[in-house]
Amino acid sequence: MDISFCIVSLNAKHHLNYCLRSIPNAVETLSYEILIADNNSKDGSKEYILSKYSNLNWISNQRNKGYTKALNDLIKISQGRYKVILNPDSQLMSNSVSCLIDYLNQNKNIGIVGPKVLNADGSFQKSCRRGLATPSAVFSYFFGLSRIFNNNKRYTGYHLNHLDENQIHEVSGVSGSCMIIRNAVISDIGYFDEQFFAYQEDSDICLRAIEMGWKIYYNPRAVVVHQGGMGGANSVPLKANFEWHRSYIRYYNKHFSNDYSIIFNWFYYFIMYTKLIISQIISLLKR
Repeated sequence: MDISFCIVSLNAKHHLNYCLRSIPNAVETLSYEILIADNNSKDGSKEYILSKYSNLNWISNQRNKGYTKALNDLIKISQGRYKVILNPDSQLMSNSVSCLIDYLNQNKNIGIVGPKVLNADGSFQKSCRRGLATPSAVFSYFFGLSRIFNNNKRYTGYHLNHLDENQIHEVSGVSGSCMIIRNAVISDIGYFDEQFFAYQEDSDICLRAIEMGWKIYYNPRAVVVHQGGMGGANSVPLKANFEWHRSYIRYYNKHFSNDYSIIFNWFYYFIMYTKLIISQIISLLKR
């Protein structure tokens, strides 16, 4: 088996349908399997999807296990030499996956590769290529400095705005909306870290791969359209907002906290929790 498509879904049946429809034209002649973990959807996803597609490996979870745990369940039973991690609200453009597989086959030192990701309106989704989420890079991103000084490397360390989006680049991370991982990488570093309920699990596994000597690449010759938030986050907005912020705190605590003083760590946590509280209040007011 060449490819295992691993998709975690929650209340996203129509987007998932569009995603599955896009797969055959994205793989050319490569063999593949499709595995889906449903995190207790209430929109009739299972009945709707299985009535349209019979060749799926479907896991029905009795609760929302979180994105990362459900994803690991899929990876553990998958058989493909390459794992395509794919969000249900993503649509693959023609030959996109085969293009990335060819690139991996030609570059044996690359462990993870991601495509160019577009928003539904055709604009570039900046999170599809990333630098390290160091405190300075994260603060520049959160406080808008990376948008104001979008050609200054000092402020664009996270989303790498200074790089040409149409050129292949070695990066420190790619987006879990669509990323391809060699089986050998998982053998080297293990599965996704389940302390991340959702979000930043992609950045974490990329950094762990780098630490084991693998390279991470962004390749815009392959294109994917990602709706964003339609794979489940929109159905649990407060939970999604909480986990998004908490993932940054956990990522920092795991990878960077030992590099800084206790005083700076407390300052970082204070800023992040303050941002979380303000964001939650705004979300509640909007509802």
